[in-house]
Amino acid sequence: MNQPLAKLALEDGTVYTGRSFGATGETFGEVVFNTSMTGYQEVLTDPSYKGQIVCMTYPLIGNYGINSDDRESARPQVEGFIVRERSRLASNYRSSIDLETYLKEHNILGIEGIDTRALVRRIRVRGAMMGVLSTTDLDSVSLVHKAQTCPNIVGRDLVREVVPAGPSHWYEGFTNPLMTYLPPRPPKHHVVALDFGMKHNILRCLVQVGCKVTVLPGTATADEVKAHRPDGIFLSNGPGDPEPLSYAITTIRELVGYKPMFGICLGHQLLGLSLGATTFKLKFGHRGANQPVLNHQTNRVEITTQNHGFAVRLDNLPTELEPTHLNLNDGTLEGMRHRHLPIFSVQYHPEASAGPHDSGYLFEQFRQMLA
Repeated sequence: MNQPLAKLALEDGTVYTGRSFGATGETFGEVVFNTSMTGYQEVLTDPSYKGQIVCMTYPLIGNYGINSDDRESARPQVEGFIVRERSRLASNYRSSIDLETYLKEHNILGIEGIDTRALVRRIRVRGAMMGVLSTTDLDSVSLVHKAQTCPNIVGRDLVREVVPAGPSHWYEGFTNPLMTYLPPRPPKHHVVALDFGMKHNILRCLVQVGCKVTVLPGTATADEVKAHRPDGIFLSNGPGDPEPLSYAITTIRELVGYKPMFGICLGHQLLGLSLGATTFKLKFGHRGANQPVLNHQTNRVEITTQNHGFAVRLDNLPTELEPTHLNLNDGTLEGMRHRHLPIFSVQYHPEASAGPHDSGYLFEQFRQMLA
């Protein structure tokens, strides 16, 4: 099949030429990589990837198609998608559509046929970089200039691009009979979840452990949260730099001590900022389903799913916060808890979608706090 050419240009001047699949046009974003062997649909639909062009390190992507159950939001959120080879065959009894058709329907550009190993090695050495992916402008000099002048992800408020328009309720727990890592419990505790770009499986996990969940936009105020009279508060994942989100930091600061609180990923970073911690940008981030984390409370290693480009600084953590989890690859902070209040958070994704189930106990831990 004759595929049109596509080019990916990085801000350091590197240009990769491949074949286009999915939509046509031009897009820009921070170019990052994910080391998962499966879970490309969850990656595509994770709102935390807003503003990013994602490269999958596993060489063959699309072989099991796309289904309606494994979406983490209503549509793909990535700015662009990079693969070594796209599978033309989608073989899975749950598949309802192939990868290329899915991307084309949602106007997401894809590129295949480039040396993804070389791209990943460059990102590991130089760090994550802004890039431009295009099927319309194939002039390398022009594309590099665009990559060097497009808006950087640092300092941008990407949360406002993915937050829901208003409040809602979530009732669905696990529907797949193969998902058994959290036993179902009757709804007992009311949780308000602040949605900064939340994955659906986080909501399923909260319902699974016995929570009635009210979802509020991440822009909600503390008074709006309290008006729902929750038993606990959940702080979700989301895209980009946490520091520009002054509205969220203020809300969380005003809610500290009000009810038990649990944060994941961006929610973890915002909780840290609200309590006086600082954050920094990682060189190339942690993205994949195979990240080792040491739990200081059990002295056990958990294999975790991760997706973040920023982290809370460990070296100047406020005294009221106790580190609970550390990344074994680079020693960065992966979890913390308040020394006196029922508040804790993790940088990684215990909802494990897609990924290992080692950390599902954290939802049970939150439920026990609510009781």
